[in-house]
Amino acid sequence: MLGLMQDWPLLLPRLVDHAARHHPGREIVTRSVEGPIHRTNWKELRLRSLRVAQRLARDGIRLGDRVATLAWNTWRHLEAWYGITGIGAIYHTVNPRLFPEQIAWILNHAESRVMMADLTFVPLLEKLAPRLPHIERYILLTDAAHMPASTSLPNAIPYEEWLAEADGDFAWASFDENTAAGLCYTSGTTGEPKGVLYSHRSNVLHGMACCVPDAFGLAARDRVMPVVPMFHANAWAIAFCTPLVGAALVMPGAKLDGASLHELLEQERVTFTAGVPTVWLMLLQHLEATGGRLSSLERVAIGGSACPRAMIQAFQDKYGVRVIHAWGMTEMSPVGTLAGPKPEVAHLTGEAKLDLQERQGAAMFTVDMKITDDEGRELPWDGRTFGRLKVKGPAVARRYYRREQEEILDADGFFDTGDVATIDANGYMKITDRSKDVIKSGGEWISSIDLENLAVGHPDVAEAAVIAVPHPKWGERPLLLAVPKPGREPTKEALLDFLRPKVAKWWLPNDVVFVPELPHTATGKLLKTKLREDYRDYRLPE
Repeated sequence: MLGLMQDWPLLLPRLVDHAARHHPGREIVTRSVEGPIHRTNWKELRLRSLRVAQRLARDGIRLGDRVATLAWNTWRHLEAWYGITGIGAIYHTVNPRLFPEQIAWILNHAESRVMMADLTFVPLLEKLAPRLPHIERYILLTDAAHMPASTSLPNAIPYEEWLAEADGDFAWASFDENTAAGLCYTSGTTGEPKGVLYSHRSNVLHGMACCVPDAFGLAARDRVMPVVPMFHANAWAIAFCTPLVGAALVMPGAKLDGASLHELLEQERVTFTAGVPTVWLMLLQHLEATGGRLSSLERVAIGGSACPRAMIQAFQDKYGVRVIHAWGMTEMSPVGTLAGPKPEVAHLTGEAKLDLQERQGAAMFTVDMKITDDEGRELPWDGRTFGRLKVKGPAVARRYYRREQEEILDADGFFDTGDVATIDANGYMKITDRSKDVIKSGGEWISSIDLENLAVGHPDVAEAAVIAVPHPKWGERPLLLAVPKPGREPTKEALLDFLRPKVAKWWLPNDVVFVPELPHTATGKLLKTKLREDYRDYRLPE
């Protein structure tokens, strides 16, 4: 017997419909790429999204066609997303921080027909355009006044002029909720990038799951600033969460330095924000240098890579901002776990509370997870046993785009994340390493992530990376690479003395190298493949 309830397909345009109807005047504020602050609201954004849909349909874009975006977090980018999905086409976010060769490969693999791009990326696209045979038109996300005087991009047109040719007398298309909605490629640090194809249903469910109190805890009263870009796996679902609850949006555009972010946080009274640790490092350094404060910010979600303990302490102890340590990946839409306080651990304070917050957290609804050994046998949740972290759920990938013949799930339907983790009795997961980054010394595992987070706790260290280097007796030993804070000159001995009481003796790095900077992936993570290549012949001191 089936239930006797109405059927309401979970389609993305319903989110902006809801926001426009029930929260029409809630602000959407953007630091525009052209410079000035732009203000609109959910009602106006929906109307312009309908015009985007109408205009794309007039250009011959149909159900399943890919429309690429190479753009920052702005109101134009957001309304383009909803317009694209409103006719059943697929928004294809391209990460501009990838190598140009990767960007060309991704666009050709997706066969995207239209490119919507910010002015920032015109020079890049002009170089790539001859290698992009599938792109029929370039729509630059600006007005005629800011259009480049000349460009070699074929059929280039300013977005506002293109949009003016539609009046918005249009209705969203109807289709199955499992229809593809978005396409995002993994960073591709090893091998070719892989396409993750989200559905309308998966994105809506994921947005709903991210809103709940034990996740981001978003509500209509919030003013939300997604520092994580929309080209990083849907800006961690914030593009869907905010219209779902009717929250105000503050879009930072292209200026992501500490001073610019602080200005927006204060000026626009932001209550919730989200981004990777490298962004918050810049903000905290700016606050430390200027004596700035965070007068309205209540919560910051930090993910993308492990959040250092010192960063959690700084936000909470100095600025009164609660840190939500989160973990996920492109294949998970992307949020999987969040370190919120369950009743079993709500009593913790001080160092014990920080120990908990250093963990990546417990699975939110729509995510199941387990840890296994290399043979696939499930391992206990005791907080000590390391295993391969595997996940499943309605917003987790089951195949990669145009690689459908490749099986990526185990016999029970779980996806191997490539992370090594522990899970404790309360369900709190802690990433100890990527499976390819874990250091195996004398048959035992050493967590490079734990060592990095401890090293960043030193007052003279801005950033740290730990890699394995060969050792004649133990197989591998840790090498610590550290970036000093501006004006500071830490020593090897001082840093090792700082670590010594905090780790087992055999975990202590065999050497420390100070470097001016560390390489990062296009999503802000430490690029350890390059570090291992750079230091493959490094000889540890006797």
